[in-house]
Amino acid sequence: MTVSEKPSGLNWPLMSNNISKDDINAVIRFLKGNPRLTQSEEVQQFESEWAEWVGVRYSVFVNSGSSANLLTLAALREIFGPGEIIVPPLTWVSDIAAVFQCGFQPVFADIHPRRLGLDDEEVFKKITPNTKAVFLTHILGYNALTDRLIDGLKERGIPLIEDACESHGATFKGKRVGSHGWASNFSFYYAHHLSTIEGGMVCTNDEKVYQTVRMLRSHGLVRESTSEEIKSFYATRHKDLNPEFIFAFPAYNVRSTEINAVIGRHHLPRLEKEIEQRNYNLNIFLSSLDPKKYRADFEVEGASNYAFTLVLQESFKDRVNQVTTLLGDCGVEYRRGLSGGGNQLRQPYLRHLVGDQFDKYPQVELIHFLGFYIGNYPDLEVSKIKKLCSLLNDIN
Repeated sequence: MTVSEKPSGLNWPLMSNNISKDDINAVIRFLKGNPRLTQSEEVQQFESEWAEWVGVRYSVFVNSGSSANLLTLAALREIFGPGEIIVPPLTWVSDIAAVFQCGFQPVFADIHPRRLGLDDEEVFKKITPNTKAVFLTHILGYNALTDRLIDGLKERGIPLIEDACESHGATFKGKRVGSHGWASNFSFYYAHHLSTIEGGMVCTNDEKVYQTVRMLRSHGLVRESTSEEIKSFYATRHKDLNPEFIFAFPAYNVRSTEINAVIGRHHLPRLEKEIEQRNYNLNIFLSSLDPKKYRADFEVEGASNYAFTLVLQESFKDRVNQVTTLLGDCGVEYRRGLSGGGNQLRQPYLRHLVGDQFDKYPQVELIHFLGFYIGNYPDLEVSKIKKLCSLLNDIN
């Protein structure tokens, strides 16, 4: 197919109908009960149900995935002090922003080409005595964990933080991602697997992390802790203060609302079935692409696909403009560079802070220039997937 031949429109947005009419009706029923709307019982129930679904002891609901990133790193700072955090250049801006905002120094490592997350070998090269954590991102629903990484970090006593914001329900060795590390973060933004319109969750099996994050979420108030031991500790040492108004940390207000929790709780029971459909769609997409022109060998075991990964082979890189023209002509919404707009080291906020070092990470650079993501959702028609792949394969 030549660029001058205009294909028929596919009318394919990044997301469709992630909040259902039934979800909205659940909110209406809730509101008719004249409830308390700020953080209360619905939030607590959603936290409990999400923790059980992920397979962790504790969850803390906040107003966004970015806030989940921020609180997790703030808790890391309070517990372990400042230092270096190893992060990938391919991630969402708030991961790296939170590293700076919490007083850490980012240390970048390249990604694995088939998992799209941090490459084990590159991580181990970057570990120093000042490494406080490895902050790994599960990109677009692909599992990024390996036994080597998990075991190697445990041996070194380095906490693993999982960004699972785009990967609800992905698994490694039969356990959901977000349950393997010291802490993990999820996002419930409108376009993600499960949406609360805006929202996020911090998950952990560590009670100290849990109690710290609960206080950090609400101004640093000690009364937000569920531990009587913590409350007594502060009360006995600060007898000049009202126990209801002791602030342990210089913290934040990133609470969510009962309305957001109602939407999340109502969506959760159908999430498993939706993930099955997303993965079915992904397999059709990857198996229908010409592997001589596009990468089709991503590690899909344990995946919970958020969006289709369209990455040109290096030998086909001079066809990038033809691909963008085709997608535009078809009405297929897309994003360049996969997650977060590609190589974060090319972004102004980061170049200003660390200088030009983006070319040190060749795998991320390939994704930046040759990668796209395209929306995948449960009600996406299979015929559209096959039609788009046929058109892409016709590019010569």
